[in-house]
This record gives sequence, structure tokens and C-alpha cells, in this order.
Amino acid sequence: MTLYDKIYKWLDDRFKLRELLPPIVKHPAPTNVVSNPLYCLGGTAFLCFLVLVVTGMFLAFYYKPTPDEAYKSIQHIMTEVPLGSLIRSIHHWSANVMIAAVMLHMIRIYFMGAYKKPRELNWVVGIFLFLIVTTFGFSGYLLPWDQLALWATKIGTGIAGSIPIVGGYIALILMGGNDIGAETMTRFFAIHVLILPAVIVTLLILHFMMVRIQGISGRL
Repeated sequence: MTLYDKIYKWLDDRFKLRELLPPIVKHPAPTNVVSNPLYCLGGTAFLCFLVLVVTGMFLAFYYKPTPDEAYKSIQHIMTEVPLGSLIRSIHHWSANVMIAAVMLHMIRIYFMGAYKKPRELNWVVGIFLFLIVTTFGFSGYLLPWDQLALWATKIGTGIAGSIPIVGGYIALILMGGNDIGAETMTRFFAIHVLILPAVIVTLLILHFMMVRIQGISGRL
């Protein structure tokens, strides 16, 4: 009996999982999925998300989201905080790996036809997850408050502002004014640590529930 089976049996004895959530809790995967690394991309992205959450909490202990203190706090983390440089580097590279894993995961889903009936809604949720992941990267780019972050954010908000009809409103909401400043940092920090985590956790729960109910597509 595997560890998963032991945990499942322990929970089932107490909460009657077979009666409450049989399709979600225990759903066999196709045999060709278990040994195929292409099917690990979604799990890789989720693992990176967990790493980002943990390292992000450690960074939040020392980061100060104000224009006067942001860059200094980053320098403090990198040079004075024990293991600060390592934790920030892990956070940085986990974000890059997560974006790459999500992109490759969606490419795999598309070319293997796993987005077709009955998984159309899960494909839509996956698209929103991809957009949230890229927004995570964009919102975190401003937080160091250096020249690279400043100009990258200026370009990004300019692109958002070029969207027909609603672009001006989006840019105004993101920047909090007509130019990048303290309001912009406050909004990006709130988006990065409050709004996006709540949205992505909600979407992940929906995504995982649908995967468990509908099963994993075994098509190659």
C-alpha cells in the first residue's frame, strides 16, 4: 500500500470520501501518463508557485513598498540579510520557470487535443491562469524600483493604455495617475501580493477539481 493509499484510507474512514467526493479524490490516470514527462509540466508550474509563495513571504519581511525605501530594501536583502540573495534568486528564477512551464503545458494541451470536449471549460480556465501568471511577472517587475523596472513598467502600462476604448482606464488604474510614481508602486504591490494570489488560488482550485472529475486526457 502506497503512502497515497494510506492517507486516502485514513481520510475515508473518517469522512467517507468514497461517498462524498469519489470522482475528485480518487480518479485513475491513463497508464501512458504516469511515465511521460510532458504531463509533468502543470505540476512543475504548481511547484514553482508554491516556491514563489514561500520565498515571497520571506522577502516581504524585509521589503518596503515605498519609492524611497524599495531599492534600499532590495539591496539590504541582497547584501545583509542571511540567505537573502539566495531566496531572492530562487524567487526570481522560480517565476521564470513557472511562466515557461505554463506556456509549454498549454502548448502540450493544444497539440494533443486535450482541450476538446469535455474539457473546454478547463481550457478557458487555463488561459486565464496563463494571463494571471504573466501578470504576476509584470507586477513584480516594478517592485525593485530601479531603472530597468521603471522603464519596463512604463512600456507595459503604455501597451495596456493602447487597448482600444478601455486602454486609458486600465493605464489610469495601474498607474494611479498620469505617470509612474508612489501610487503606481502601491497598486502594483497590492496587485502582486493580494489580488493576484487570491485570483490564482481560486482558478487553481477550479482547474484541479475539473482535472480530477474529467480525468487526464491520455491522447498522444
